[in-house]
Amino acid sequence: MTTDIALTLGILGVALLLLAFERLRTDLVALLVLLALALSGLVTPREALSGFSNPSVVTVWAMFILGVGLARTGVAHVLGRNILRISGRNSESGLIAAIMLLAAALSAFMNSSAIVAMFLPVISFVARKGGFPPSRLLMPLAFATLLGGVNTLISTLPNILVNNALEEFAGQSFRFFDFALAGLPVSLAGIAFMVLFGRHLLPKRDLAAEMQRMGRDPEALFGLEERLFVLKLPPGSPFAGKRLAESRLGRALKLNVVGIQRKGVTQPAPNSQTLLREGDELLVLGKSDWLEDLLAGQKLILENGRRKTHEQLKLDVKNLVSKQVSLMEVVLRPDSALIGQSLYQIDFRKKYNANVLAIWRERSVRTNFQDIPLRESDRLLVQASRKQLEELSSSTDFLPGDPDAVTRYGLEERLLLLAVPAGSTLDGKNLAQSELADAFGLSVLGIIRGGKTRLMPRPRERLRAGDQLVVEGKLEDVELLQAIQQLQVQEGRPPRMSDLENEQIGLVEVVVSPYSRLDGKTLRDIKFREKYDLNVLAIWRGGRAYRSNLRQMALHHGDSLLVYGDRTRIKLLSEEQDFLVLAQELQEAPKREKALISVAIMAGVVAAAGLRLLEIEIAALTGAAAMVLTGCLSMEEAQRSIRWQAIFLIAGMLPLGIALQNSGAAAYLGQWVLAQVGGWAPPLFLAALFLFSNLLAQVVPPPVVAVLVSSVVLGGGFTGQASPQALLITIALGSAMPFLSPISHPANLLVMGPGGYRFSDYTKVGLPLTLLAMLVAVVAVPFFWPAR
Repeated sequence: MTTDIALTLGILGVALLLLAFERLRTDLVALLVLLALALSGLVTPREALSGFSNPSVVTVWAMFILGVGLARTGVAHVLGRNILRISGRNSESGLIAAIMLLAAALSAFMNSSAIVAMFLPVISFVARKGGFPPSRLLMPLAFATLLGGVNTLISTLPNILVNNALEEFAGQSFRFFDFALAGLPVSLAGIAFMVLFGRHLLPKRDLAAEMQRMGRDPEALFGLEERLFVLKLPPGSPFAGKRLAESRLGRALKLNVVGIQRKGVTQPAPNSQTLLREGDELLVLGKSDWLEDLLAGQKLILENGRRKTHEQLKLDVKNLVSKQVSLMEVVLRPDSALIGQSLYQIDFRKKYNANVLAIWRERSVRTNFQDIPLRESDRLLVQASRKQLEELSSSTDFLPGDPDAVTRYGLEERLLLLAVPAGSTLDGKNLAQSELADAFGLSVLGIIRGGKTRLMPRPRERLRAGDQLVVEGKLEDVELLQAIQQLQVQEGRPPRMSDLENEQIGLVEVVVSPYSRLDGKTLRDIKFREKYDLNVLAIWRGGRAYRSNLRQMALHHGDSLLVYGDRTRIKLLSEEQDFLVLAQELQEAPKREKALISVAIMAGVVAAAGLRLLEIEIAALTGAAAMVLTGCLSMEEAQRSIRWQAIFLIAGMLPLGIALQNSGAAAYLGQWVLAQVGGWAPPLFLAALFLFSNLLAQVVPPPVVAVLVSSVVLGGGFTGQASPQALLITIALGSAMPFLSPISHPANLLVMGPGGYRFSDYTKVGLPLTLLAMLVAVVAVPFFWPAR
């Protein structure tokens, strides 16, 4: 093994591990691979950048535009509605057959995930109208787009990429419908299997129906101790006169306020600016044991403020300083990487082991600053160990501020002394569990216990009865904390969620798009409530519903969110690319007057490429331009339709295929594999190639599988086992149909939440379907492309 081979295989191995475990974004991994190859000299600079001008990459992004053009003009929606109407709604098998045939036909010319996204609201509606759980129809929809996506040259990325590999290897190319010779039998066999046998393996779950019944018997449905409660604001309640956002009810009680009953009139979905009044009855959704814990017993006693003066208690800034701990002002550098992030996003306390007591921005900001994005030259008043302050002021993010600036922040006005009384629900809890900072904006700066003050207590520090807490915060927030004990839980049957819907207010299911930029971010990170003024009541993931601590829960692709609020706000949400709203009436109206034009454009692309009047990339690019010029799409819509992550992934990985060939790594791997399987019969060898490509595609993006396996097979001397066309078609079929996992393809992920599927559901249905596809492929492929 030469050094170049070892280096190439090392880069390949690291890339596959990073892609499989998703430690980094796939497009970033591809760019790092490109740089590693160029810097190591395994490819020339021209070869390293050749992927961006490769005809297959141009074809891919042009096809994204063409597919969205068909969707935007309503072609697929009209076809779907009519075919579903003709198929009837009383036969599950008839519906599955109609859905799969239609989706498979469309996926020959459109992106699979775009078809699923387009049909999700339609099929969910048809399912419930016909009395079928959506879980019986949505997985067949997703699988049909994968089965049909192997039938044309432009239907899926692996097809485009193996065609590119054939051109580079043999100077030939596949014709437009060559893939259908083997792909069509596989598609029809797969659809027949799902209609006759596979549907019996599908679960019977209906997320939306269960959510609508959540007020009746949620324990039986979800195993959760949650329901609707009614809380009454008594006379003289400090909550009266406060806006809902100022009340901190959501953060403190971890409850969603979904309605307000006032003088016999119910106001559903109050917004954050709604004023509370004495006697209001708040309809809240949350966890009963958490509510009982908050209402049971006094949490804290205020020992200064309006009852005693600071001088009497000697509570001032000196209480925050010791031999080990001090205060310092630091200034954010103009080139700091922290600009634009909030203290919460930075996790400042954990990262720097320091408390931020205030931010100076033309004036002192002393409360509710945890979620404020930092700006250049912001001044932060920080409490930390003297050693930590020295390191902080000399870091790449901060400069030392004014050493005498502490007094101008006016901290004395916000320093409070709170006592933990006997019987307090906080006794025995640690500071993190008390949630004083997050729920009430009260920062615990020190604990006085046994006459000794412990500054900067850790989040794990447990509170004890008799402790005195030195706290920075507003007196009004402490009064709100105490006012929680005055809230009255009303007896009787509360209204159901369905009673809180009307023409203006709605309850809808929203899916986090597989291409969303929000993966890994929490609702708090994206300021969901503040931005959309909507309530997220539950998140459905992995076959179960979550309704607690949603604000802190990281979102993931395919999550289903149960969203409640004003329909006009939900309409705005539906226009965001990060979310897919599953409500037909809220979908953007298609340009149906352009439908025939978009069909004619796509037909022209197919004819030009199929008859070889134009190269496929030129035909696709011409069609994309025609979609914009004829008004089927705006230029902005065309640009948004391109999945740039996929483009960078392909462009970055193509040079790795070149390196495998140039370094001799492909021949090295090929010789090793041939030594193991060289004596196998061609059908058995093709079956192994199909399964290898398919299993690899479960954890690695299918386009990467197509590029890498094609390079090894063509460069490794496998053409003695089968013709190059047969090998490449088999690779394309195997990598384009990853049925076994929800995360293996965006189409699978899109239906996971709305269908209420678990990971095991995909394996249970997908494994026999994969084996059937393999058997049909190994019969059809050698028949049409026999070995020479």
